[in-house]
Amino acid sequence: MQAELIFNYFTTLTDQQKAHFTDLEALYQDWNKKINVVSRKDIDELYLRHVLHSLGIAKIQDFHSGSSILDVGTGGGFPGIPLAILFPEVQFTLVDAIGKKIKVVQEVVDGLQLKNVKAHHTRVEELHGQFDFIVSRAVAAMPTFVRWTKGKIKKESTHERKNGILYLKGGDLTEELSGYKNVEIFELKNYFSEDFFETKKVVYLPQKYTGKA
Repeated sequence: MQAELIFNYFTTLTDQQKAHFTDLEALYQDWNKKINVVSRKDIDELYLRHVLHSLGIAKIQDFHSGSSILDVGTGGGFPGIPLAILFPEVQFTLVDAIGKKIKVVQEVVDGLQLKNVKAHHTRVEELHGQFDFIVSRAVAAMPTFVRWTKGKIKKESTHERKNGILYLKGGDLTEELSGYKNVEIFELKNYFSEDFFETKKVVYLPQKYTGKA
C-alpha cells in the first residue's frame, strides 16, 4: 500500500507534504529493523493501518494554525506524525513511556525535518503544559485515559468544537463510553472505503478546563 492511498483521500497536499508522506515508508522500514515498534505484518501495510488510520482524526477535526495537540502513548509516532505532516502550522507534542519508541519517533521527525513536533520520553501525568486537543490510538479504556490526561486541556477553545479528546478506537464501545453523556462517535467507514475501517471509529469527548497543568 503506497503513499498514493493518502493522496487519494487528501487531495490538496503540497509537494512537500507529499514528499514527507512518501518518505515515511523508508524511514519506518529502516528503523523497524533496528527497533521493532510496528508489527512485522503491519509494516507492510504502513499507509493503510497506521498513516491513513491516524489521519482519520483529520476527517473529524481540522486543527487551526497555532493550536497545540498532545499525542499520548504515541508508540512509533501515530497518530502524531501523520497529523503533523498534514498540519504544519500546528504544534504537536508526542509522549510515550517507552524510551525505544520515542527514539524512533525522534529519528523519523529528524529524518523528515519536521519543525512542529516535540517528542518526550515520559508518562503523560508527568508532562507539563496544556493543549487544545489530546489525540491517541486506543492506549487504554476511556475512563483510564481521561484520568491520565486530567489537567492537560486549555481553557480557551479556538475551534468550533470544544477542546477535548479525539481517540481512535475499534469495536463495540457501548459499555466503555456509557458514563459519558456528551461523547460523539464517528465511523471511519463513512470516510474511507477500505475494509480495514469497517469497525474503526474516532471518539470525541469534550473536556473541561481544570486549571491543573
